[in-house]
Amino acid sequence: MRRYLYLGVFSAGAATLAVEFSASRLLGNYFGSSNLVWAAIIGLILIYLSVGYSIGGKWADRSPNYETFFAILIWAALFVGVIPLASRPILIFASSAFDQMQTASMIGSFLSVLILFSIPITLLGTASPFAVRLALENNDTAGQTAGKIYTISTIGSFIGTFLSVLILIPIIGTYRTFISISLFLTLVCLIGLWATASLKKMLVYLWMPILVIVLSFIGLGGFDKKAQGIILEDESAYNYIQVQQINEYNILRLNEGQGIHSISHPTQLDFNGYWKQVISAPFFNKAPVEITQIERIAILGLAGGTSANQARLAFPEAVIDGYEIDGKIIDAGYKYFGLDGNDVNIFIEDARWGITHNDNQYQVICVDAYTPPYIPWHLTTKEFFTQVFDHLSDEGVLVINVARIFEERGLLNSLYQTIDSIFTSTYIVDLPETFNSVIFATRSSTSEYNLIENYIVLASDPNIHPLILSALEAAIPNIQPPPSDGYIFTDDKAPVEWITNEMIFNFFFSERFEALQ
Repeated sequence: MRRYLYLGVFSAGAATLAVEFSASRLLGNYFGSSNLVWAAIIGLILIYLSVGYSIGGKWADRSPNYETFFAILIWAALFVGVIPLASRPILIFASSAFDQMQTASMIGSFLSVLILFSIPITLLGTASPFAVRLALENNDTAGQTAGKIYTISTIGSFIGTFLSVLILIPIIGTYRTFISISLFLTLVCLIGLWATASLKKMLVYLWMPILVIVLSFIGLGGFDKKAQGIILEDESAYNYIQVQQINEYNILRLNEGQGIHSISHPTQLDFNGYWKQVISAPFFNKAPVEITQIERIAILGLAGGTSANQARLAFPEAVIDGYEIDGKIIDAGYKYFGLDGNDVNIFIEDARWGITHNDNQYQVICVDAYTPPYIPWHLTTKEFFTQVFDHLSDEGVLVINVARIFEERGLLNSLYQTIDSIFTSTYIVDLPETFNSVIFATRSSTSEYNLIENYIVLASDPNIHPLILSALEAAIPNIQPPPSDGYIFTDDKAPVEWITNEMIFNFFFSERFEALQ
Protein backbone atom coordinates (compact mmCIF):
# COMPACT_ATOMS: atom_id res chain seq x y z
CA MET A 1 0.00 0.00 0.00
CA ARG A 2 2.69 2.46 1.04
CA ARG A 3 4.42 2.43 -2.37
CA TYR A 4 1.20 3.55 -4.08
CA LEU A 5 0.88 6.37 -1.57
CA TYR A 6 4.41 7.50 -2.38
CA LEU A 7 3.68 7.26 -6.10
CA GLY A 8 0.62 9.47 -5.62
CA VAL A 9 2.59 12.06 -3.64
CA PHE A 10 5.39 12.06 -6.20
CA SER A 11 2.90 12.48 -9.06
CA ALA A 12 1.03 15.27 -7.30
CA GLY A 13 4.30 17.15 -6.71
CA ALA A 14 5.32 16.71 -10.34
CA ALA A 15 1.91 17.85 -11.58
CA THR A 16 1.88 20.94 -9.33
CA LEU A 17 5.13 22.43 -10.62
CA ALA A 18 4.46 21.31 -14.20
CA VAL A 19 1.11 23.10 -14.06
CA GLU A 20 2.71 26.21 -12.56
CA PHE A 21 5.32 26.51 -15.31
CA SER A 22 2.78 25.63 -17.98
CA ALA A 23 0.56 28.37 -16.56
CA SER A 24 3.33 30.89 -17.10
CA ARG A 25 3.57 29.85 -20.75
CA LEU A 26 -0.20 29.74 -21.20
CA LEU A 27 -0.56 33.30 -19.96
CA GLY A 28 2.77 34.48 -21.36
CA ASN A 29 1.59 33.75 -24.90
CA TYR A 30 -1.07 36.41 -24.47
CA PHE A 31 0.06 38.73 -21.66
CA GLY A 32 3.84 38.35 -21.85
CA SER A 33 6.23 36.90 -19.29
CA SER A 34 7.13 40.00 -17.30
CA ASN A 35 7.86 39.80 -13.60
CA LEU A 36 4.33 41.14 -12.94
CA VAL A 37 2.78 38.16 -14.73
CA TRP A 38 5.09 35.78 -12.90
CA ALA A 39 4.29 37.41 -9.55
CA ALA A 40 0.55 37.01 -10.13
CA ILE A 41 0.92 33.35 -11.13
CA ILE A 42 3.26 32.36 -8.31
CA GLY A 43 1.38 34.37 -5.69
CA LEU A 44 -2.03 32.91 -6.47
CA ILE A 45 -0.74 29.37 -6.83
CA LEU A 46 0.89 29.65 -3.40
CA ILE A 47 -2.44 30.81 -2.00
CA TYR A 48 -4.26 27.90 -3.67
CA LEU A 49 -1.68 25.46 -2.29
CA SER A 50 -2.02 26.93 1.20
CA VAL A 51 -5.78 26.43 1.07
CA GLY A 52 -5.16 22.89 -0.14
CA TYR A 53 -2.78 22.13 2.75
CA SER A 54 -5.40 23.24 5.25
CA ILE A 55 -8.24 21.37 3.58
CA GLY A 56 -6.11 18.26 3.08
CA GLY A 57 -5.25 17.95 6.76
CA LYS A 58 -8.88 18.25 7.87
CA TRP A 59 -10.12 15.96 5.08
CA ALA A 60 -7.60 13.28 6.03
CA ASP A 61 -8.74 13.33 9.64
CA ARG A 62 -12.36 12.83 8.56
CA SER A 63 -11.69 10.16 5.93
CA PRO A 64 -8.23 8.62 6.40
CA ASN A 65 -8.25 6.07 3.59
CA TYR A 66 -6.50 5.52 0.28
CA GLU A 67 -9.68 5.66 -1.78
CA THR A 68 -10.35 9.24 -0.71
CA PHE A 69 -6.72 10.21 -1.32
CA PHE A 70 -6.70 8.97 -4.91
CA ALA A 71 -10.24 10.24 -5.57
CA ILE A 72 -9.14 13.78 -4.66
CA LEU A 73 -6.13 13.57 -6.97
CA ILE A 74 -8.10 12.16 -9.90
CA TRP A 75 -10.52 15.08 -9.69
CA ALA A 76 -7.49 17.38 -9.64
CA ALA A 77 -6.26 15.62 -12.80
CA LEU A 78 -9.60 16.18 -14.51
CA PHE A 79 -9.56 19.89 -13.79
CA VAL A 80 -5.96 20.16 -15.01
CA GLY A 81 -7.15 18.71 -18.31
CA VAL A 82 -10.02 21.19 -18.44
CA ILE A 83 -7.75 24.25 -18.05
CA PRO A 84 -6.59 24.55 -21.68
CA LEU A 85 -10.06 23.79 -23.03
CA ALA A 86 -11.79 26.35 -20.83
CA SER A 87 -9.07 28.99 -21.09
CA ARG A 88 -8.60 28.94 -24.87
CA PRO A 89 -11.71 30.97 -25.84
CA ILE A 90 -10.99 33.41 -22.99
CA LEU A 91 -7.40 33.89 -24.14
CA ILE A 92 -8.37 34.29 -27.79
CA PHE A 93 -10.71 37.05 -26.65
CA ALA A 94 -7.86 38.53 -24.59
CA SER A 95 -5.62 38.52 -27.65
CA SER A 96 -8.09 40.70 -29.54
CA ALA A 97 -8.48 42.97 -26.51
CA PHE A 98 -4.68 43.29 -26.25
CA ASP A 99 -4.42 44.33 -29.91
CA GLN A 100 -7.09 46.96 -29.35
CA MET A 101 -5.65 48.06 -25.97
CA GLN A 102 -8.90 47.28 -24.11
CA THR A 103 -7.52 47.29 -20.58
CA ALA A 104 -10.59 46.10 -18.68
CA SER A 105 -11.04 43.13 -21.01
CA MET A 106 -7.36 42.20 -20.75
CA ILE A 107 -7.37 42.28 -16.94
CA GLY A 108 -10.67 40.40 -16.76
CA SER A 109 -9.41 37.67 -19.07
CA PHE A 110 -6.15 37.38 -17.13
CA LEU A 111 -7.90 36.97 -13.79
CA SER A 112 -10.49 34.59 -15.24
CA VAL A 113 -7.79 32.21 -16.41
CA LEU A 114 -5.96 32.40 -13.09
CA ILE A 115 -9.19 31.47 -11.31
CA LEU A 116 -9.35 28.30 -13.44
CA PHE A 117 -6.25 27.10 -11.60
CA SER A 118 -7.85 27.43 -8.17
CA ILE A 119 -9.62 24.06 -8.10
CA PRO A 120 -6.87 21.74 -9.44
CA ILE A 121 -4.05 23.42 -7.49
CA THR A 122 -6.06 23.43 -4.27
CA LEU A 123 -6.83 19.75 -4.72
CA LEU A 124 -3.18 18.97 -5.47
CA GLY A 125 -2.22 20.87 -2.33
CA THR A 126 -4.17 18.36 -0.23
CA ALA A 127 -1.85 15.50 -1.24
CA SER A 128 1.07 15.91 1.15
CA PRO A 129 -0.83 16.49 4.43
CA PHE A 130 -3.28 13.75 3.48
CA ALA A 131 -0.39 11.38 2.77
CA VAL A 132 1.27 12.20 6.08
CA ARG A 133 -1.94 11.22 7.88
CA LEU A 134 -2.16 7.92 5.98
CA ALA A 135 1.52 7.08 6.46
CA LEU A 136 1.67 7.96 10.15
CA GLU A 137 1.94 4.78 12.23
CA ASN A 138 3.14 6.14 15.58
CA ASN A 139 4.06 9.49 17.08
CA ASP A 140 7.68 8.50 17.62
CA THR A 141 8.38 8.63 13.86
CA ALA A 142 5.98 11.44 12.94
CA GLY A 143 8.73 13.86 11.96
CA GLN A 144 10.58 11.25 9.92
CA THR A 145 7.37 10.26 8.11
CA ALA A 146 6.45 13.85 7.29
CA GLY A 147 9.98 14.55 6.08
CA LYS A 148 9.91 11.53 3.77
CA ILE A 149 6.53 12.54 2.29
CA TYR A 150 7.64 16.10 1.58
CA THR A 151 10.97 14.87 0.17
CA ILE A 152 9.15 12.64 -2.31
CA SER A 153 6.80 15.48 -3.21
CA THR A 154 9.71 17.87 -3.75
CA ILE A 155 11.57 15.40 -5.96
CA GLY A 156 8.40 15.08 -8.01
CA SER A 157 8.18 18.88 -8.27
CA PHE A 158 11.80 19.02 -9.43
CA ILE A 159 11.18 16.48 -12.19
CA GLY A 160 7.87 18.11 -13.16
CA THR A 161 9.59 21.46 -13.58
CA PHE A 162 12.26 20.28 -15.99
CA LEU A 163 10.00 17.82 -17.79
CA SER A 164 7.46 20.51 -18.66
CA VAL A 165 9.90 23.31 -19.52
CA LEU A 166 12.61 21.40 -21.37
CA ILE A 167 10.68 18.56 -23.00
CA LEU A 168 6.90 18.75 -23.09
CA ILE A 169 6.25 22.41 -23.93
CA PRO A 170 8.87 22.63 -26.73
CA ILE A 171 7.79 19.31 -28.27
CA ILE A 172 4.00 19.17 -27.89
CA GLY A 173 3.06 22.74 -26.87
CA THR A 174 1.48 24.29 -23.79
CA TYR A 175 -2.10 23.07 -24.25
CA ARG A 176 -1.10 19.47 -24.82
CA THR A 177 1.30 19.65 -21.89
CA PHE A 178 -1.71 20.26 -19.65
CA ILE A 179 -3.48 17.30 -21.26
CA SER A 180 -0.40 15.09 -20.75
CA ILE A 181 -0.12 16.11 -17.08
CA SER A 182 -3.81 15.36 -16.62
CA LEU A 183 -3.62 11.92 -18.24
CA PHE A 184 -0.44 10.98 -16.36
CA LEU A 185 -1.92 11.88 -12.97
CA THR A 186 -5.18 10.14 -13.90
CA LEU A 187 -3.31 6.95 -14.78
CA VAL A 188 -1.47 6.99 -11.45
CA CYS A 189 -4.74 7.49 -9.58
CA LEU A 190 -6.52 4.71 -11.47
CA ILE A 191 -3.67 2.32 -10.64
CA GLY A 192 -3.76 3.49 -7.02
CA LEU A 193 -7.53 2.98 -6.75
CA TRP A 194 -7.30 -0.48 -8.25
CA ALA A 195 -4.46 -1.51 -5.96
CA THR A 196 -5.74 0.01 -2.72
CA ALA A 197 -9.52 -0.16 -3.15
CA SER A 198 -10.94 -2.34 -5.94
CA LEU A 199 -11.36 -2.63 -9.69
CA LYS A 200 -14.96 -1.51 -9.30
CA LYS A 201 -13.85 1.69 -7.53
CA MET A 202 -11.39 2.37 -10.34
CA LEU A 203 -13.97 1.87 -13.11
CA VAL A 204 -16.17 4.58 -11.58
CA TYR A 205 -13.61 7.17 -12.72
CA LEU A 206 -12.70 5.71 -16.11
CA TRP A 207 -14.87 8.26 -17.90
CA MET A 208 -12.53 11.08 -16.86
CA PRO A 209 -9.53 10.37 -19.15
CA ILE A 210 -11.91 9.50 -22.00
CA LEU A 211 -13.62 12.87 -21.61
CA VAL A 212 -10.31 14.76 -21.54
CA ILE A 213 -9.06 12.98 -24.66
CA VAL A 214 -12.29 13.58 -26.59
CA LEU A 215 -12.48 17.25 -25.60
CA SER A 216 -8.82 17.79 -26.50
CA PHE A 217 -9.45 16.60 -30.05
CA ILE A 218 -12.49 18.85 -30.32
CA GLY A 219 -11.11 21.95 -28.64
CA LEU A 220 -7.41 22.20 -29.51
CA GLY A 221 -7.42 22.38 -33.31
CA GLY A 222 -6.31 25.40 -35.32
CA PHE A 223 -4.13 28.34 -34.32
CA ASP A 224 -4.06 29.61 -30.76
CA LYS A 225 -4.52 33.25 -31.72
CA LYS A 226 -6.88 35.01 -34.08
CA ALA A 227 -4.41 37.15 -36.02
CA GLN A 228 -4.12 38.11 -39.64
CA GLY A 229 -2.13 35.90 -42.00
CA ILE A 230 -0.65 33.37 -39.55
CA ILE A 231 1.67 30.97 -41.39
CA LEU A 232 3.59 29.60 -38.40
CA GLU A 233 2.74 29.02 -34.77
CA ASP A 234 5.25 27.25 -32.55
CA GLU A 235 6.54 27.06 -29.00
CA SER A 236 10.03 26.68 -27.62
CA ALA A 237 11.47 26.52 -24.14
CA TYR A 238 11.73 30.32 -24.27
CA ASN A 239 8.98 31.75 -26.47
CA TYR A 240 5.64 31.45 -28.16
CA ILE A 241 6.59 32.06 -31.80
CA GLN A 242 4.30 33.39 -34.49
CA VAL A 243 4.97 34.35 -38.11
CA GLN A 244 2.42 36.38 -40.04
CA GLN A 245 2.33 37.08 -43.75
CA ILE A 246 0.72 40.44 -44.50
CA ASN A 247 0.93 42.05 -47.94
CA GLU A 248 3.93 39.83 -48.80
CA TYR A 249 5.77 40.84 -45.62
CA ASN A 250 6.76 38.06 -43.25
CA ILE A 251 6.63 39.32 -39.66
CA LEU A 252 8.03 37.60 -36.57
CA ARG A 253 6.17 38.13 -33.32
CA LEU A 254 6.90 36.58 -29.93
CA ASN A 255 4.75 35.89 -26.88
CA GLU A 256 1.96 38.46 -26.61
CA GLY A 257 2.89 39.75 -30.08
CA GLN A 258 3.19 43.49 -29.48
CA GLY A 259 6.63 43.87 -31.06
CA ILE A 260 8.01 42.99 -34.48
CA HIS A 261 11.28 41.12 -34.02
CA SER A 262 12.12 40.40 -37.66
CA ILE A 263 10.68 41.25 -41.05
CA SER A 264 11.29 40.25 -44.64
CA HIS A 265 9.88 40.89 -48.12
CA PRO A 266 10.69 39.19 -51.43
CA THR A 267 11.69 42.46 -53.14
CA GLN A 268 11.96 45.19 -50.50
CA LEU A 269 15.19 45.62 -48.52
CA ASP A 270 14.55 48.75 -46.44
CA PHE A 271 11.92 48.42 -43.71
CA ASN A 272 12.39 51.86 -42.11
CA GLY A 273 13.06 50.28 -38.73
CA TYR A 274 15.89 49.96 -36.28
CA TRP A 275 17.40 46.88 -37.93
CA LYS A 276 19.43 48.83 -40.49
CA GLN A 277 21.08 51.03 -37.87
CA VAL A 278 23.73 48.35 -37.41
CA ILE A 279 24.95 49.71 -40.77
CA SER A 280 25.35 53.26 -39.42
CA ALA A 281 27.60 52.22 -36.54
CA PRO A 282 31.06 52.19 -38.21
CA PHE A 283 30.55 55.64 -39.71
CA PHE A 284 30.74 57.39 -36.35
CA ASN A 285 34.50 57.02 -36.79
CA LYS A 286 36.59 59.59 -38.63
CA ALA A 287 36.02 59.82 -42.37
CA PRO A 288 36.57 58.18 -44.67
CA VAL A 289 35.52 54.77 -43.37
CA GLU A 290 36.08 52.16 -46.07
CA ILE A 291 33.55 49.34 -46.49
CA THR A 292 36.39 46.84 -46.50
CA GLN A 293 37.48 47.98 -43.02
CA ILE A 294 34.42 46.24 -41.56
CA GLU A 295 35.78 42.74 -41.14
CA ARG A 296 33.64 41.23 -38.37
CA ILE A 297 30.20 42.00 -36.88
CA ALA A 298 28.43 40.42 -33.91
CA ILE A 299 24.66 40.56 -33.45
CA LEU A 300 23.46 39.65 -29.95
CA GLY A 301 19.80 38.76 -30.32
CA LEU A 302 19.76 37.59 -33.94
CA ALA A 303 16.05 36.64 -34.03
CA GLY A 304 15.05 35.91 -37.65
CA GLY A 305 18.11 37.68 -39.04
CA THR A 306 16.81 40.99 -40.42
CA SER A 307 19.78 42.99 -39.10
CA ALA A 308 22.21 40.35 -40.32
CA ASN A 309 20.64 40.31 -43.77
CA GLN A 310 20.91 44.09 -44.08
CA ALA A 311 24.45 44.12 -42.72
CA ARG A 312 25.41 41.54 -45.33
CA LEU A 313 24.15 43.82 -48.11
CA ALA A 314 26.15 46.77 -46.76
CA PHE A 315 29.33 44.88 -45.86
CA PRO A 316 29.50 41.84 -48.17
CA GLU A 317 32.99 40.78 -47.08
CA ALA A 318 32.38 40.95 -43.31
CA VAL A 319 32.15 37.87 -41.13
CA ILE A 320 28.87 38.00 -39.19
CA ASP A 321 28.40 36.15 -35.90
CA GLY A 322 24.81 35.86 -34.69
CA TYR A 323 23.91 34.93 -31.12
CA GLU A 324 20.37 33.74 -30.39
CA ILE A 325 19.33 31.71 -27.36
CA ASP A 326 16.19 30.27 -29.01
CA GLY A 327 16.95 27.69 -31.68
CA LYS A 328 13.35 27.58 -32.89
CA ILE A 329 13.52 31.28 -33.77
CA ILE A 330 16.58 30.46 -35.89
CA ASP A 331 14.53 27.75 -37.63
CA ALA A 332 11.89 30.38 -38.44
CA GLY A 333 14.65 32.69 -39.69
CA TYR A 334 15.86 30.03 -42.13
CA LYS A 335 12.38 29.30 -43.42
CA TYR A 336 10.72 32.71 -43.52
CA PHE A 337 13.30 35.51 -43.23
CA GLY A 338 16.06 34.71 -45.68
CA LEU A 339 18.60 33.63 -43.10
CA ASP A 340 19.32 30.51 -45.16
CA GLY A 341 20.80 32.67 -47.92
CA ASN A 342 23.09 34.59 -45.57
CA ASP A 343 26.50 33.32 -44.53
CA VAL A 344 26.10 33.89 -40.78
CA ASN A 345 27.93 32.02 -38.04
CA ILE A 346 25.09 31.15 -35.70
CA PHE A 347 25.61 30.47 -31.99
CA ILE A 348 22.53 29.15 -30.20
CA GLU A 349 23.43 30.29 -26.70
CA ASP A 350 23.06 33.15 -24.28
CA ALA A 351 24.57 36.28 -25.81
CA ARG A 352 26.61 37.32 -22.78
CA TRP A 353 28.09 33.87 -22.38
CA GLY A 354 28.80 33.68 -26.09
CA ILE A 355 30.49 37.05 -26.50
CA THR A 356 32.55 36.51 -23.35
CA HIS A 357 33.81 33.07 -24.33
CA ASN A 358 35.29 33.88 -27.72
CA ASP A 359 38.48 35.63 -28.74
CA ASN A 360 37.13 37.58 -31.72
CA GLN A 361 37.53 41.30 -32.15
CA TYR A 362 34.66 43.11 -33.85
CA GLN A 363 34.25 46.40 -35.67
CA VAL A 364 30.54 46.37 -34.75
CA ILE A 365 28.66 44.68 -31.92
CA CYS A 366 24.89 45.05 -32.13
CA VAL A 367 22.73 44.28 -29.07
CA ASP A 368 19.14 43.68 -30.10
CA ALA A 369 17.67 41.78 -27.16
CA TYR A 370 15.44 44.40 -25.52
CA THR A 371 11.65 44.57 -25.80
CA PRO A 372 10.03 46.10 -22.69
CA PRO A 373 9.07 44.67 -20.32
CA TYR A 374 11.29 41.70 -21.28
CA ILE A 375 14.73 43.11 -20.72
CA PRO A 376 17.42 40.53 -19.89
CA TRP A 377 18.99 42.47 -17.05
CA HIS A 378 22.35 40.70 -17.39
CA LEU A 379 22.69 42.38 -20.81
CA THR A 380 22.26 45.86 -19.32
CA THR A 381 25.05 46.10 -16.78
CA LYS A 382 28.37 47.87 -16.60
CA GLU A 383 30.15 44.53 -16.37
CA PHE A 384 28.45 43.28 -19.55
CA PHE A 385 29.27 46.42 -21.52
CA THR A 386 32.85 46.19 -20.29
CA GLN A 387 32.99 42.72 -21.85
CA VAL A 388 31.58 44.18 -25.07
CA PHE A 389 34.16 46.98 -24.97
CA ASP A 390 36.96 44.42 -24.64
CA HIS A 391 35.75 42.57 -27.75
CA LEU A 392 35.72 45.66 -29.98
CA SER A 393 38.64 46.70 -32.14
CA ASP A 394 40.18 50.15 -31.63
CA GLU A 395 37.67 51.58 -34.12
CA GLY A 396 34.84 49.37 -32.86
CA VAL A 397 31.30 50.61 -32.22
CA LEU A 398 28.49 49.29 -30.04
CA VAL A 399 24.95 49.75 -31.38
CA ILE A 400 21.97 48.89 -29.24
CA ASN A 401 18.25 49.17 -29.90
CA VAL A 402 16.18 50.43 -26.96
CA ALA A 403 12.42 50.80 -26.93
CA ARG A 404 10.78 53.82 -25.35
CA ILE A 405 7.14 54.71 -24.71
CA PHE A 406 6.47 58.24 -25.95
CA GLU A 407 8.17 60.53 -23.39
CA GLU A 408 8.96 57.66 -21.01
CA ARG A 409 12.74 57.42 -21.45
CA GLY A 410 13.81 55.95 -18.11
CA LEU A 411 15.28 52.77 -19.55
CA LEU A 412 16.97 54.60 -22.41
CA ASN A 413 18.56 57.18 -20.10
CA SER A 414 19.88 54.57 -17.68
CA LEU A 415 21.38 52.49 -20.45
CA TYR A 416 23.01 55.62 -21.85
CA GLN A 417 24.57 56.45 -18.47
CA THR A 418 25.75 52.85 -17.99
CA ILE A 419 27.33 52.64 -21.45
CA ASP A 420 28.78 56.15 -21.27
CA SER A 421 30.61 55.22 -18.06
CA ILE A 422 32.72 52.79 -20.13
CA PHE A 423 32.86 54.03 -23.72
CA THR A 424 34.68 57.12 -24.92
CA SER A 425 31.83 58.64 -26.94
CA THR A 426 28.11 57.83 -26.70
CA TYR A 427 25.15 58.97 -28.81
CA ILE A 428 21.35 58.56 -28.87
CA VAL A 429 19.33 58.53 -32.09
CA ASP A 430 15.51 58.62 -31.93
CA LEU A 431 14.08 56.87 -34.95
CA PRO A 432 11.13 58.87 -36.30
CA GLU A 433 7.63 57.36 -36.34
CA THR A 434 8.71 54.51 -34.07
CA PHE A 435 9.06 53.78 -30.36
CA ASN A 436 12.72 52.95 -30.92
CA SER A 437 15.88 54.75 -29.98
CA VAL A 438 19.36 53.55 -30.84
CA ILE A 439 22.44 54.06 -28.69
CA PHE A 440 25.80 54.18 -30.45
CA ALA A 441 29.01 54.03 -28.42
CA THR A 442 32.53 54.17 -29.79
CA ARG A 443 35.72 52.87 -28.28
CA SER A 444 37.75 55.75 -29.73
CA SER A 445 37.04 59.45 -29.41
CA THR A 446 34.54 60.38 -32.14
CA SER A 447 32.09 63.10 -33.10
CA GLU A 448 28.60 63.14 -34.56
CA TYR A 449 30.05 65.27 -37.35
CA ASN A 450 32.00 62.22 -38.48
CA LEU A 451 28.67 60.72 -39.48
CA ILE A 452 27.95 63.69 -41.75
CA GLU A 453 31.42 63.64 -43.26
CA ASN A 454 31.17 59.93 -44.01
CA TYR A 455 27.75 60.44 -45.56
CA ILE A 456 29.13 63.06 -47.93
CA VAL A 457 31.93 60.72 -49.00
CA LEU A 458 29.61 57.75 -49.43
CA ALA A 459 26.96 59.71 -51.34
CA SER A 460 29.52 60.55 -54.03
CA ASP A 461 30.31 56.87 -54.62
CA PRO A 462 27.90 55.29 -57.16
CA ASN A 463 28.84 51.78 -55.97
CA ILE A 464 27.66 52.28 -52.39
CA HIS A 465 24.59 50.25 -51.49
CA PRO A 466 21.59 52.59 -51.06
CA LEU A 467 20.71 50.92 -47.75
CA ILE A 468 23.84 52.49 -46.22
CA LEU A 469 22.76 55.98 -47.26
CA SER A 470 19.22 55.31 -46.03
CA ALA A 471 20.52 54.27 -42.61
CA LEU A 472 22.66 57.41 -42.28
CA GLU A 473 19.82 59.64 -43.48
CA ALA A 474 17.66 58.27 -40.67
CA ALA A 475 20.38 58.68 -38.04
CA ILE A 476 21.99 62.05 -38.79
CA PRO A 477 19.02 64.40 -38.23
CA ASN A 478 17.74 62.53 -35.20
CA ILE A 479 20.74 62.58 -32.85
CA GLN A 480 19.53 63.67 -29.41
CA PRO A 481 21.26 65.62 -26.64
CA PRO A 482 22.67 63.40 -23.89
CA PRO A 483 20.31 62.82 -20.95
CA SER A 484 21.17 64.22 -17.54
CA ASP A 485 19.48 61.53 -15.45
CA GLY A 486 19.53 57.75 -15.23
CA TYR A 487 21.02 54.90 -13.20
CA ILE A 488 24.24 53.04 -13.82
CA PHE A 489 23.30 49.36 -13.91
CA THR A 490 25.68 46.83 -12.38
CA ASP A 491 25.59 43.07 -11.92
CA ASP A 492 24.85 43.74 -8.27
CA LYS A 493 22.05 46.25 -8.86
CA ALA A 494 20.13 46.62 -12.09
CA PRO A 495 16.52 47.69 -11.36
CA VAL A 496 15.45 47.13 -14.96
CA GLU A 497 12.05 45.63 -14.09
CA TRP A 498 11.28 48.53 -11.76
CA ILE A 499 12.02 51.05 -14.51
CA THR A 500 10.10 49.23 -17.25
CA ASN A 501 7.11 48.63 -14.97
CA GLU A 502 7.06 52.33 -14.11
CA MET A 503 7.16 53.21 -17.82
CA ILE A 504 4.24 50.90 -18.57
CA PHE A 505 2.13 52.11 -15.63
CA ASN A 506 2.76 55.74 -16.52
CA PHE A 507 1.67 55.03 -20.08
CA PHE A 508 -1.53 53.25 -19.02
CA PHE A 509 -2.51 56.20 -16.85
CA SER A 510 -1.52 58.84 -19.39
CA GLU A 511 -3.71 60.96 -21.64
CA ARG A 512 -2.13 59.31 -24.68
CA PHE A 513 -3.42 55.90 -23.60
CA GLU A 514 -6.88 57.30 -22.89
CA ALA A 515 -6.92 58.73 -26.40
CA LEU A 516 -6.35 55.22 -27.79
CA GLN A 517 -9.42 53.80 -26.05
